[in-house]
Amino acid sequence: MRVDSLTTASGPTISWRAIECWGAGISLFLQAGAFLPLILADADGALSESARSILRIPCLPVYLFTIIILVRNFSQFLLAIRRNFIIPLILIMPFLSTLWSIDPTTSLRRAIGLLFCLLLSYVLAIRFTPRQLLFLLFVTFGSCIFLSVIMSVVSPSLATMPDGAMRGVFIHKNVLGWYACLMILVATAVLMDGTLGLRRTAFVLLGAGIICLASSGSMTAIIATSAAFCLIGFYSLLQRSSSIGRVVVVLLFVQLAIGILISLHEFLVPALEALGKDATLTGRVPLWELVDREISDRWMLGYGYQAFWTTENREATQIWFKLGWAAPHAHNGYRDILLSFGIMGMIPFALMLLHAIHQGAVLQCHDPQYGWLWLNVLTIMILVMNLTESFFLVQNDTIFILFTAAIIMFSLYAPVVSISPSPPWQAPSRDLANGLQIS
Repeated sequence: MRVDSLTTASGPTISWRAIECWGAGISLFLQAGAFLPLILADADGALSESARSILRIPCLPVYLFTIIILVRNFSQFLLAIRRNFIIPLILIMPFLSTLWSIDPTTSLRRAIGLLFCLLLSYVLAIRFTPRQLLFLLFVTFGSCIFLSVIMSVVSPSLATMPDGAMRGVFIHKNVLGWYACLMILVATAVLMDGTLGLRRTAFVLLGAGIICLASSGSMTAIIATSAAFCLIGFYSLLQRSSSIGRVVVVLLFVQLAIGILISLHEFLVPALEALGKDATLTGRVPLWELVDREISDRWMLGYGYQAFWTTENREATQIWFKLGWAAPHAHNGYRDILLSFGIMGMIPFALMLLHAIHQGAVLQCHDPQYGWLWLNVLTIMILVMNLTESFFLVQNDTIFILFTAAIIMFSLYAPVVSISPSPPWQAPSRDLANGLQIS
């Protein structure tokens, strides 16, 4: 017989649903890297090896929470795996890469961390609906952004980087920019949804997110935020169009996206030089040129999962010497996948992305009232962010956890919507949600 609540020694009852909600929120907060890394970092924002060891400790309760919830909902977990075999395949690849990794110990250790991150993604996907997950992120990210604004007033020296940019409760201005970007998306989604009854709070947090985004000066976050609002318009138009109209909208959007990418490739650097801006994108352009050479040397299988950017790797140290700074990654998620797994890893990852984008669009078109819009936008927005940052297959990272959770959620609900004979307004995915999320 299943027990759905816990009773403490003094008598009060704690429901498992409350444990799931609080545990998920706290887990995402810890994996976001707020407060603790900032306290442990030195004046320049760097973390020593001892500090990194301390930061691994908060991950342990997150891992424990994840295991407990999945054990209690093992049948739903198996259903999620059956609905999308590519994610487990990608999860196996970091462990397999230890066979050819240039640093097998590092690859194995980080693969274990990635395993638990993906398991947390499964928890979010099977235990929360899109709207419930939206509320969870609204509270979690709202806390981070609101506290960042408060800290910038109470302790500006701690909340500001040496160059004057705001970093809030995070270790770097770029991290604040990323979560400010996500906060703006989440607050906008809450305002558009209207069913949560949090419009006033959403307006406040939207304003706080805009302040943090502008004060951080993160161009990646600013571009991703602009893309998010374009995507909101695209998916809204897609949902309102007829079958033929959707084909036209998709083709126009794809052509526009390709045109923008080609224009950026050809004219971005000359435009930045003409404006007197940093044409290297803060050192990214020369970094990418050097990284591409290393990718071509081991294009089939790569160097092993996250084994390239280590002090023991001679190729990485040569890149750092030529650049004059120690890049922690390629500042491009797609290149980092190629460095880790080569083309053999990029192919299944690309297939997973294409399948997820299609499923997300199907859900938005056929079941829009269930709250799929913001998850579709989140997925594409993270793809945009990975053009200049690296979030793919990163362990202990909230952004990648949410990215994978969205893909798992698409694969869980899309088959139900596609085979259901009921009209779209009857929201057939609610039937699956009732079966998955037993309180």
